[in-house]
Amino acid sequence: MSLADQVLAVNDDLPIRTDKPVHSGKVRSVYWLTEADSRRLIQQKGYNVQPDAPLAIMIISDRISAFDCIWHGEGGLKGVPGKGAALNAISNHWFKLFKDNGLADSHILDIPHPFVWIVQKAKPVMVEAICRQYITGSMWRAYNQGERQFCGIQLPEGLKKDQKLPQLLMTPSTKGILKGIPDVPEADDVNVTREDLINNYQAFNFHNINDISYYEKLLADGFNVISDELAKLDQIFVDTKFEFGYVTDASGNEKLIYMDEVGTPDSSRIWDGAAYRDGQIVENSKEDFRQVLLNYFPDPDILLNKERMPERFALAANNDLPQDVLMQISKIYTGIAEKITDKPITLSQDPKTEIIDILRHEYQLID
Repeated sequence: MSLADQVLAVNDDLPIRTDKPVHSGKVRSVYWLTEADSRRLIQQKGYNVQPDAPLAIMIISDRISAFDCIWHGEGGLKGVPGKGAALNAISNHWFKLFKDNGLADSHILDIPHPFVWIVQKAKPVMVEAICRQYITGSMWRAYNQGERQFCGIQLPEGLKKDQKLPQLLMTPSTKGILKGIPDVPEADDVNVTREDLINNYQAFNFHNINDISYYEKLLADGFNVISDELAKLDQIFVDTKFEFGYVTDASGNEKLIYMDEVGTPDSSRIWDGAAYRDGQIVENSKEDFRQVLLNYFPDPDILLNKERMPERFALAANNDLPQDVLMQISKIYTGIAEKITDKPITLSQDPKTEIIDILRHEYQLID
């Protein structure tokens, strides 16, 4: 079996029983279960949700996106071996720690396979909840160009690239295109202030104004739990993005929960502590892949300039990256996952067949 066969690149074609379109994102695909199957699983498995709660199967892939494009490699390699299992393993580990530390629940109800989550439907808060402990990335670029206000936060003079910030900063942005909010452009991923959230909390899908403080607490507490654990591994939690939503449990209590993934190399920057103390930045996150791409292609402006998107899509579609580039990224993902979870990441020989067998025989979701 070739390495390409061990990669789950296409994850929206499984024969899972559903009466709704399959939603396929850059990394995950979502299959909404039929009402009958949702009710049956809730009853059989005893999930802590309402009896009529909609459930979904969420299947991760090994695809890798960067600069809004999906990239592939030589030899038919359509993703990064081990990446999907690594991302899920890391998120599962942090979600358990959140629960152990008395934080909020997540949307995950069951984990049938390393690539698969059974999740409950949540009403998403339309905020990308971003937390930063170091000045780098977009914040540094804005600061270096003279900006001293970032998401309504006043930054001090004299900061240097990649240095630790005086305090943990929350710098939210919009999730999706939101309309009719004063001073907030109608575009995805637009930086907003805390004042924007308070003055327009309903437009951001907060159920009441006090939930803004609660989401901030969950964000900061979750960040600190991960940061403290990574510090034990001599890894630095630089910045991250969380997502939140509302669900109702079996007793009828509405609650704010963590959604999507948390603390992964896709959603966070993680630096090696020893290298940082030595004046170097060694990325244990997707940022390493982004830097590889910027150095690999002769005109990096194509990747950085959103006005050149057609050229960028063509670049991703028409270039088979060297296999060793994708294997380098594989080592980063699986390596940090094994550090965090203290468990090996094992490549499936045929992940799609494994998933189908489990969902057919153990969950009766495939005819």
